[in-house]
Amino acid sequence: MTAARVLDLSPGAGLVLDGTEWTVEAREPELGRVQLVAVDGTRQRVSFRFLANHPACRPSSRTASTGADRGRQPKTLRDLESGKRELAALRLAHLLETAIGFRSGDPLRPGPGEPKPEYDPATTTLTSRRLAKVAELGAMDRREAKLLGLDRVSYRTLIRWDQKREEHGLVGCADDRWLRESGGHPSITEEVREAIFAVRQETLHRSKVTMRTRERMIHQYVRETFRDREVEVPCYNTLRTVWNEWFGPGGSRQRYVRSGELPEKNGHVLVHRPGQVVALDTTVLPVMVRESVFGEPVKVHLTLAMDVHTHSLCAFRLTLVSDTSVDVAMLLRDVMLPLPMRDDWGEDLEWPYPGLPAAVVAEFAGHKVAGLPFFAPETVTTDHGSVYRNHHLVEVERVVGCNILPARVLRPTDKQTVERAFGSIRSLLFEQLPGYTGIDAADRGADPEGDAVLTIDEMEHLIATWIVSVWQRRRLGEYAPSWDPGGDHSPNTLFAASFAQAGFAMDIPSPELFYELLPAHYVGIDARRGVKIRDLWYDGPALADYRGQRSTRGGRHKGKWVIRRDPRDRRRVFFQDPLTHYWHPLEWTGLPPDGQAPAFGDARVRELMAKVRASGMQPKSDQELLPVLLELIGLRAPVSGWKSLRKTERTEHAREITQAAAARADRPPQEPAADRTADVVEAGAAVTSLRWSQRARQAEHSIDTQRRHRREQAVRRRPEPPPALGESAGRRDLFLLPEDDEEEPHGGPHAG
Repeated sequence: MTAARVLDLSPGAGLVLDGTEWTVEAREPELGRVQLVAVDGTRQRVSFRFLANHPACRPSSRTASTGADRGRQPKTLRDLESGKRELAALRLAHLLETAIGFRSGDPLRPGPGEPKPEYDPATTTLTSRRLAKVAELGAMDRREAKLLGLDRVSYRTLIRWDQKREEHGLVGCADDRWLRESGGHPSITEEVREAIFAVRQETLHRSKVTMRTRERMIHQYVRETFRDREVEVPCYNTLRTVWNEWFGPGGSRQRYVRSGELPEKNGHVLVHRPGQVVALDTTVLPVMVRESVFGEPVKVHLTLAMDVHTHSLCAFRLTLVSDTSVDVAMLLRDVMLPLPMRDDWGEDLEWPYPGLPAAVVAEFAGHKVAGLPFFAPETVTTDHGSVYRNHHLVEVERVVGCNILPARVLRPTDKQTVERAFGSIRSLLFEQLPGYTGIDAADRGADPEGDAVLTIDEMEHLIATWIVSVWQRRRLGEYAPSWDPGGDHSPNTLFAASFAQAGFAMDIPSPELFYELLPAHYVGIDARRGVKIRDLWYDGPALADYRGQRSTRGGRHKGKWVIRRDPRDRRRVFFQDPLTHYWHPLEWTGLPPDGQAPAFGDARVRELMAKVRASGMQPKSDQELLPVLLELIGLRAPVSGWKSLRKTERTEHAREITQAAAARADRPPQEPAADRTADVVEAGAAVTSLRWSQRARQAEHSIDTQRRHRREQAVRRRPEPPPALGESAGRRDLFLLPEDDEEEPHGGPHAG
């Protein structure tokens, strides 16, 4: 295994495989294999993995490291000092003149008098040109030649330099004596080394101290531990140099240094395919946008999901105030779903990856697919925020089938890919937009709130368009893959190359995944009222066959029914029929008869129940909670009182409408068309968010309808008005006697 790590698989390199010497003829890094050719002309194609795990594979002695490089990492051009680099460039110029007759190496840019007659490749041979170069360098002044390192150049020296130049480039012309092995620190004995590491371990858990204090602690450790020996401790400068070489300069904060020394629970992860690791992170969007209710400038949170291998921005979410576990769950669902083409996107933004036609993907997805990767994530890397560390999100990741790989505490470098992405997006996009707030309050503009012109929906569309058209096509630069570091790659090309390396599993989840990602509640079904979820009762026709019955579920929640709740919209919950497995919405029993009510979420329900308990109410049904809810939502906020609302209250109302719209957009399109959502007004295919005046009028209409319904329920039949006085006197003759009094039949009841 050690030999496989130092194998040189560049074209022309040699290696020994099972006792037979082979030469690398061609290399295919995108496919992970090489073409080998033997001395007799036999060819075979093997993979990198085969060579790395073959027990009888070693480098050939012809291409093995030289004596100067043995036991050390290969030399690079940056190892040379500035003066030595100029000398190496001078040697390279002489070699190029010997090879092609031009010191610049380009016949199209000849120098004065080039090519010289003795170096003209059209009239001379390579051997004659090398001999002429040896004679030219031998005729130089000895002191100048010695300063330039050209005083002892022979014919064999030129051949050796030329071979190293072809193999290593400019650094191959450097003298091995310029990069000789470092002598280290002979004064650091084993005893002093032990003392340095002991002091390092001790100061790691203390508060931060200076190097002078560390020096005294090293002397103390040596004096108390090695009393029977004469140990000489180096001076302060040597100890400081060694400390910086071994542990770094120590400019970071002490708590970060301690967290950096924590052991990694899951070890090192080598990312080599798309979807293997997806990094999630949330930040405040550095651009002020306007919400759709009051039209005021607000700050939103941007949550990104980035594929670590291809650096693709697979999905993102914009949320008002802060995101929740449901938002992150839907973000993971977006990673698995193909991105639909939008109306204003051209054909150049459609699925561009060769190896999988766009028509095939569109047939499986049911719509045209944009050029953005989608896959099932295998591992999710997050920080330790509360939104990522809760039971619901852990259950979501179990349903999706991915592992959780949290970053180390206080170590943002563990997910530096997505951290750097935020900075890149800021410089490439956000800084160009009006309403940009900068990265610091001191750098903020005079009035970024007044400069905000984009709404949340417009910002979401702009970011989506920019990701597909710009980010996925931009060159990665220093983030190129390890198998082709010098190549010109983008996130799209890396995703396309993965098709040939590991294939592509086009697994598009079913629409029912939306319901499986919602929080689950295990409750019983009441025969009269339905199900109770978080202080509210829900009912619907789907429960008709299961009222008062126990579920056949066993285990921990034996006999309970599963109800899914969307925290963003509490007007309904979802119940899956155990026979048809179809998901049915259950409406809140407190809704008006027409089902029209403003949207509200979990936060509003908590506020509602707190107010009910504080007022001492004991409602017999949820219909009695509706007036209190409508008052909280905004019934007592007429148009004249808009300005009296606090900014936090206005933001809460805008957040409820935005969350309800997001919940509606996330729900599967197979949901029945009778779905009545009060936070939107549908007109054909267009969906327009309600303004504050519409929301207030809707709340007023809802409570009037509810009160009228209660009156109708209380009085089932309207009583008849009493007749007027004397009205019955004129209806019959007062002197007319009944027939029974005129003739009494014989044998009647009064007979003798």
